[in-house]
Amino acid sequence: MKYVVLQGDGMADWPVAELGSKTPLEYARTPNMDRIASHGILGLTHTIPEGYPPGSDVGTMSLLGYDPRRYHTGRSPIEAASMGVELGPEDIAFRCNLVTLGTGADGKEIMVDFAADHISSAEAAELIKTINAELGGGEVEFYPGVSYRHLMVWHGGKERMRTTPPHDITGQSTAGCWPEGDGADHLRQLMEHSCAILAAHPVNRHRQESGHKPASSIWLWGQGRRPAVPTLKTRFGLDGSVI
Repeated sequence: MKYVVLQGDGMADWPVAELGSKTPLEYARTPNMDRIASHGILGLTHTIPEGYPPGSDVGTMSLLGYDPRRYHTGRSPIEAASMGVELGPEDIAFRCNLVTLGTGADGKEIMVDFAADHISSAEAAELIKTINAELGGGEVEFYPGVSYRHLMVWHGGKERMRTTPPHDITGQSTAGCWPEGDGADHLRQLMEHSCAILAAHPVNRHRQESGHKPASSIWLWGQGRRPAVPTLKTRFGLDGSVI
C-alpha cells in the first residue's frame, strides 16, 4: 500500500480586501478538494507539542510520525540535511535568510520583506558567496541555498540563544527581535556587518535599479545541532520521499 500525505502548510493565509475580505482559500473554487473531503474522514490532531514553536519543521516531523519532543533540535539542521551539508557533533546550523530591512513611519527599523522580494537563487548565490568571503572562514561558514533561504554553520558554536523567525515580524519593528542570550553578540555582529557588505554589492544595486527590493541584511535563526533521527524504513518498514 502507498500513502500520500499532502500538507497544506500556510494554505489558510490571510483575508484579502480585493477578495471581499476572504482568504485565497475561502475564495478559491476547489471541486477536487471538496470531493476528497466529502469521501473522507475529517478530524483534528495536535501536531505541535506544548512549548514548541508552531512551525513547518515541528508540524511536519509530527505528521511523519516523529515526536518533536524526542527528535527536534531546530529548523536549520533539517535544512542542512536537505542541502547535503554534513554537520559535525559540535556544529550548530542556522537558517540564514536574505531579508530587506527598512525604516518605518516612526523612524524605527522594520522587517520590510523576510524574502528580499523573493530574490532569485542566482543573485542570492553571489551575495552569499561574498558574505562567506568577508565573514566566513574558520569559525563560521555560509552555504547558498534556494532564493532567500540559506545556511550558516557555526563550528563549536552556541545554540541556546533566542532567535526570531523573520516571517513572524513582517512589517513590524525589529526591536527586541534580534538574537538574545549566550552567543547572541556574535550573531548580531555578523548580521550588522552583513548590512554594509550587501549595501555596496553590485547585485543589490542592479536590483534597485530594476525596481526590486535589495537584500539588505542576513537574518540568522532556527539554530540547532544535527539530530539523531532513525529512517522511515527502520521505524515503519517504509520507503519514502519528501518534496
